[in-house]
Amino acid sequence: METISLVVPCYNEQESITLFYDTVEKVFAGMNKDSKKYVPDYIFINDGSSDNTLKILNELHNQHPETVHFISFSRNFGKESAITAGLRSANGDYIALMDVDLQDPPELLPKMLKIITTEDYDCVGCIQTSRKQNPIRAFLSSTFYHVIDRLSDVKIKPNVRDYRLMTRQYVDAVNDLTEYNRFSKGIFSWVGFNTKYIKYAGRERAAGETHWSMIQLLEYSIEGIIDFSDAPLKVATWVGGLSCFFAVLGIIFTVIRTICFGGSVAGWPSLVSIMLLIGGIQLFCLGILGKYIGKIYLETKHRPQYIIKEQK
Repeated sequence: METISLVVPCYNEQESITLFYDTVEKVFAGMNKDSKKYVPDYIFINDGSSDNTLKILNELHNQHPETVHFISFSRNFGKESAITAGLRSANGDYIALMDVDLQDPPELLPKMLKIITTEDYDCVGCIQTSRKQNPIRAFLSSTFYHVIDRLSDVKIKPNVRDYRLMTRQYVDAVNDLTEYNRFSKGIFSWVGFNTKYIKYAGRERAAGETHWSMIQLLEYSIEGIIDFSDAPLKVATWVGGLSCFFAVLGIIFTVIRTICFGGSVAGWPSLVSIMLLIGGIQLFCLGILGKYIGKIYLETKHRPQYIIKEQK
């Protein structure tokens, strides 16, 4: 028998946990219909939930102590930290990363497992082809993948989900990356290996509500671009250089006009506008530089990515 570890981050998901467990159990029952070949190893990560998530995980563990395990953080550290903790704790022959809200169809696991065991692939990822969502959010998501694909050497498939099935070797390679600032989609692509993507139609949450706001998604996108590209620093350099170039042209123009036509008429509005423009460009460039320095600062602190309060 082979073990499949299921890494499942949870944040205020009290309505979804039991539904998720029952659904996945049915999938494994189907896979083991003829003989018991695969054993599930559930690893739920309670990311500082404020509802009854931890209580439900304790009850589920007490009912199934051999197959259901959980890690509970001391506070909310974010999904990236939850993914990291889960992958580091997974001991299975294969490791699946899934969302507990069932937007990632567990029914795809047999297909993913067949691909990874019969073909030369180390990872099988999933791409969501359609989903009802806010048009603005859909536009921003599409723009993000287009931008990061242009700016980064690491290629990330558009609309790729965290949902994936991985070999032991693949996960070991991911776990070897110990940086504090993590963007899992980029890390999964950066480690390489043979990866195949399968597509599926998007689903609504089985229960509960999404915990990602538009602002959080925007911040997450910016983090991903900065983590895997130095292009923003190059943009700042070019913007600063062009600003200086046009400033020199303006000075030359002013000197020539003064020599040929005499003194120029003072224009306070235009002068203030130019000063604000140059000041804004400088602050913009400093902001980009500060973002990278901030990440260096966090890396040099060597703080843990998460703190475990309880583990079973």
